[in-house]
Amino acid sequence: MSELKALEQVPLEAHSPFELRVELGKDVSESAVKQALRTGDIGFLHSFTTGSAIDGPGVRLVAWTSGCQFRCLYCHNPDTWNMMNGMPVPLERAVAEISKYGYGLKIMSGGVTLSGGEPLMQDRFVIRLLSAAKAMGIHTALDTNGYLGERLSDEELEQIDIVLLDIKTWDASRHQYLTGKDVGPTLDFARRLAQRGRKVWLRYVLVPSLTDDENDIARLAAFVAELGNVERVDVLPFHQLGRFKWEKLGLDYKLNDVQPPAPELTKRVCDQFRAMGLKTY
Repeated sequence: MSELKALEQVPLEAHSPFELRVELGKDVSESAVKQALRTGDIGFLHSFTTGSAIDGPGVRLVAWTSGCQFRCLYCHNPDTWNMMNGMPVPLERAVAEISKYGYGLKIMSGGVTLSGGEPLMQDRFVIRLLSAAKAMGIHTALDTNGYLGERLSDEELEQIDIVLLDIKTWDASRHQYLTGKDVGPTLDFARRLAQRGRKVWLRYVLVPSLTDDENDIARLAAFVAELGNVERVDVLPFHQLGRFKWEKLGLDYKLNDVQPPAPELTKRVCDQFRAMGLKTY
């Protein structure tokens, strides 16, 4: 593919996941996209970032995929909604990028995390890349909203050392308003991970007036505690670092006036999870 040759000089590594990247895959034909999704020979990536200490155990290399079926009102990377904004990267190039950092990741008790966007929009590429990392002895993590979890077989789940599962909110109607999608498939995936004994970190974005309802959090905490496989809960305070992307992309951003949660609110939510015997960070 000549379009891949033209992109070989574009660096895979970004200074941060908040770097705006658009239309890097616009010249890839529809047939090539379909083949890539079917085989996993090519992935569409926003970027790689290094040195993350929040996307799994230790120090992580994070591959940010493009394409997401959710439309979260608080999304800080809306440029990853469109798969064609991502750079088409052959699997071999992505594996080589991980290999460059392999020794350091092991020394720092870290690994590689696939995030997004929603990685399971490109499930064949994702599982092939994580399997390659695991074959190199590198710890693997998948950060997902879980909506497309059924795309992975039980055997493929074994290639993922830990799942960072994003549950946006418990209430079905609020979840639909917040993301545009039903919460049911995410909860089903959470149950399946529990049945398979796969390690999970829950990720919960705390947005004042949107995801801070005390009853909703209590019900979610009870659900998560019953699963028995959730090692920790990361309560992630809402921020405005991605607001400029909405503006640049001409999107209607409804949270301009929303402030990050006060420390007292964050503590209250953490305490609710802790009350169910869960570790929070």
